[in-house]
This record gives sequence, C-alpha cells and structure tokens, in this order.
Amino acid sequence: QVQLVESGGGLVQAGGSLRLSCAASGRTSSIYAMGWFRQAPGKEREFVATIKWSAGTTYYADSVKGRFTISRDNAKNTMYLQMNSLKPEDTAIYYCAASNDYYGIGKSGYGYWGQGTQVTVSS
Repeated sequence: QVQLVESGGGLVQAGGSLRLSCAASGRTSSIYAMGWFRQAPGKEREFVATIKWSAGTTYYADSVKGRFTISRDNAKNTMYLQMNSLKPEDTAIYYCAASNDYYGIGKSGYGYWGQGTQVTVSS
C-alpha cells in the first residue's frame, strides 16, 4: 500500500504562483508513476500532469503546459507541482495519485490517491 498526502494549496491572485507537494509513504518502492489531477465544482476530475518515478519522464495537459512543472525528489519520496501564471480557471481541488504499473492520463490507471488540497485563484 502507498499513502499520499498533499499540501501547499491556498488562495492566490491571478498571475501568481503556488507549489503543491505530495508526500508518499508505505511501499514507495512499488511506485512506477505519479500524477496530479484536479476537480472543479460540478466538473469531472481531470488530468493535469504525470511523471515516471524512476526515469523522470513527464507529460502535461495542454491547459497547463508551459505554466505548470511536475517534478519529484526520490530521496524524499515527494512529488511537486510548481504552478505559475495561475488563472481563475485553475481553481479546483488538486489530487495526487500513484500507480504501480501505469503512466498516462487516465484516472483509472492510478490505484492510490491523496485527500486533495484546495487551490483558489482570484481574478
């Protein structure tokens, strides 16, 4: 089992920045990839970014490409999401997720989820 805990959410003005963290514990040696998803009120949970835990390969949703950067610190078992040039439409609960054998944009591929952290961007 893998446990995930997000932190770093908050309220920021449009154009500002935030950095989210996701700390993994438990069987972290089994992690193949981790990702960030977000869910706005009344909307489906959507893919934001993903990273292969060992290789560091990354992939982003078009809506955040060039503004968000996903990274990880293997020694600390922690994944990050640096969010710059934030827009009101980025407002959502952000969830981190981990998989044992999947790297991609589908929610169903990730077996472990954190509890989420709220990001609110004011205009």
